[in-house]
Amino acid sequence: MSVRSDNSPLRFKYLSGFGNHFSSEALPGALPVGQNAPQRCPYGLYAEQLSGTAFTAPRHENARTWFYRIRPAAVHQPFQPATDTLGQHVCASYSDPHTEAIVTPTQLRWRPFDLPTEDDARDFVEGLNSLAGAGDPATREGLAIYVYTCNRSMAHRALYSADGDWLIVPQLGELVIQTEFGWLEVRPNEIVVVPRGIRFRVETPHGPSRGYVLEVFNGHFELPDLGPIGANGLANPRDFQAPVAAYQDDDPENDPAEWQIVAKYQGRLFTARQAHCPFDVVAWHGNYVPYRYNLADFCAVNSVTFDHIDPSVFTVLTCKSAFPGTAIADFVIFPPRFEVQQHTFRPPYFHRNAMSEFMGLIHGEYEAKRDGFLPGGASLHSFMTPHGPDAKTVEAATARELKPGRVADNTQAFMFESSLMLKVTPWALTGCEKVDPNYNQAWLAIPKTFDPNWTPASKTPSSS
Repeated sequence: MSVRSDNSPLRFKYLSGFGNHFSSEALPGALPVGQNAPQRCPYGLYAEQLSGTAFTAPRHENARTWFYRIRPAAVHQPFQPATDTLGQHVCASYSDPHTEAIVTPTQLRWRPFDLPTEDDARDFVEGLNSLAGAGDPATREGLAIYVYTCNRSMAHRALYSADGDWLIVPQLGELVIQTEFGWLEVRPNEIVVVPRGIRFRVETPHGPSRGYVLEVFNGHFELPDLGPIGANGLANPRDFQAPVAAYQDDDPENDPAEWQIVAKYQGRLFTARQAHCPFDVVAWHGNYVPYRYNLADFCAVNSVTFDHIDPSVFTVLTCKSAFPGTAIADFVIFPPRFEVQQHTFRPPYFHRNAMSEFMGLIHGEYEAKRDGFLPGGASLHSFMTPHGPDAKTVEAATARELKPGRVADNTQAFMFESSLMLKVTPWALTGCEKVDPNYNQAWLAIPKTFDPNWTPASKTPSSS
């Protein structure tokens, strides 16, 4: 007989906070008292620790969770390389000079990625495609960027990545995610982070879904330091939500459905079979957890005098490198907000920088690219490659009256920004058939307005 606690009203209740030590149990008294691994756990459960850091990591960095589950996670058949179409475009070793990953500094833009048809139904794993990346998961240095398009649930299949943390950004369609910790419901304009090693499966309850994934091979995502901003602002810790314990017990004798465990390991996919449900955790406690966040809760800061502040002020989460102030990856958003700067070119300024910038659009129109940059598409501006607003945006921004007003209402653009130099996959350049061949024309129409006889017509900030 199957016992499913996820049918209770607690299925989508959450624990609030970022980096907290949580405790949760689906059955009363399932958590041991006073120790982590008693000789016999309550309800005949097994104690199992999941460590997201080395045992000897400093206390403020140490991440681990204790599970109390019906069967240990080790109860499965040996892993075998995935041999079917599962994740055929997912993996690439970006540090291997013999792979087909492609190096190009050219600005790239992708039209919206196609959704699967009913005749070609795919679950979340089958619908993953790798776009770009850098580094090597074996040395735990780097990142990978994916797009997913799926239209069916993962049934008896669970996925985990040994390579890194996954930050999932739905663009179209709700995801219901079952994890070893419990359930997470994630809609467009929300994100979910599944740290390294945590098993999960994805349901698509309301039709096709599309979105983006950022995987970091280094440490873990954390909140950025606020510095002079002070104690509050940007993404506040209280707005992050972790699931409550909810277990599923499939009895192999009465419910013989076999489960498939999909492991992403050193950039390759492997599968293992097991007779029981991997989501059989009755209770857990720890600080190594999956979590979700609503982007509408982001508290934006910006200039209230002049100039466009650097986009770092819109950082939601960061994965730090060994170099202070330099990220392996930042997750940045451009939310609805007021803009009031005077004497200022208000859209993002033209720039070249020591970061790679991958952008996606969840909905609406991005303020600096009103033509061609569409929801469900993407762009990549590589390390030191020049980019900025398109010709129409420049024309409007230089002629407008600078009154206080709103920007980006009904819009949500985001950016995966990295200090690493990314390579792109063959699927990204040719296989998906979504690269916009005319993207460079976004800037070719910017006119020359240089006037050697120019004289100032108004005060500037420096002369005020």
